[in-house]
Amino acid sequence: MSDQDSSNQTRRNVLKGTAGIGTIAITGCLGDSGSDGSSGDGSSGGSSNGSDSGSDDGSSGGSSGDTYELKMGGSSQGSTAFNSMQALARALNQHSDKLSMTVQQTQGNVANMYQYNQGNLPAIATDNNTINAAVAGDGRFNEQPVDNIGHQSFRFNGLDIFWVAREGSGIETTDDFAGKTVYPIQPGFGTRLLTEEVMREAGMWEEVEIINVNTSDIPGAIQEGRVDAAAVYGSNGVELTGWAKQIDARNDVYLVEVSDNFKQAIKNVAGARLAEIEPYGWNQEVTKVTDSIVSWNLDLQCLISPDVPTEAARELARVSHEHTDTIREADQTYANHSSVEDMTTAIIPELPVHQGIAEFYKENDVWEDSWTAGKE
Repeated sequence: MSDQDSSNQTRRNVLKGTAGIGTIAITGCLGDSGSDGSSGDGSSGGSSNGSDSGSDDGSSGGSSGDTYELKMGGSSQGSTAFNSMQALARALNQHSDKLSMTVQQTQGNVANMYQYNQGNLPAIATDNNTINAAVAGDGRFNEQPVDNIGHQSFRFNGLDIFWVAREGSGIETTDDFAGKTVYPIQPGFGTRLLTEEVMREAGMWEEVEIINVNTSDIPGAIQEGRVDAAAVYGSNGVELTGWAKQIDARNDVYLVEVSDNFKQAIKNVAGARLAEIEPYGWNQEVTKVTDSIVSWNLDLQCLISPDVPTEAARELARVSHEHTDTIREADQTYANHSSVEDMTTAIIPELPVHQGIAEFYKENDVWEDSWTAGKE
């Protein structure tokens, strides 16, 4: 099959939904399993602290009456997506007698697309750039395409991605990156995929040395002088991600001034949104070169299998809206869903919205006629 044929087949599968994963879409009954995912750090065991292998696919489970348990693919432990999904799972435990959710630890947003495609997970947290790349068959998805993509739901968070440099690196602007060792975030992360696209668009990728390590290892790598500059991110202008906080605690770093060429590259990449914001989350002074963060922003949302019942998806949206305060008590970076309209800001018009989510939007008068409701 040619790349074009593969891309066309993916688009057809997006519209018709995911076939053949109905047996794992909903697992178990609420019962005692409602406690899974209650730990903010994933240490409670079970799916909330599972591996990315997908071996625990829940295929032996089922439903009991009108109660359901949904398995959600998060991301790596401590990541924005994982923390947000844990917070949502706790709110479901507290405020729903119809739905509970366990959060599966995975290797990131890109890995989640493959986990879903393989039928290991019925719902995943990912991002719009990864979704667009998967549909178009771009980047990694050109070499290893996916045939099935879930239906859209709601934006649950947003990431501000930006550059910092190590003290002593000699870097002041992105024009100084040539010949330097750069960390573009962990492979498999949606933030890495977007950062790499922007760097390639800017003509920077081939000019630098790339270091590929896990986010947990990057604070030490910077401390040892093995990294000159790193892409880091925070959530919704509120808080740095956990590993960026570790960089802050263990290293002297500062914001990098972004050149016009790199700004234009951000504008040219469809999955990125150029923003200039004030620094936040740092315990050290990071403004020795520039006073502002120039970010390539990334919107996060969940994808849900069309085999997940309409009522279960509607309940997911209802709890996120009606109990947004509960969720944000656990994760202050979670998007404010007190207005239903704000839940829809990441909808990609060309792709279907899960039937249950669509019904929720229609009931709350925020549905746009240009959108398409998926079919069960």
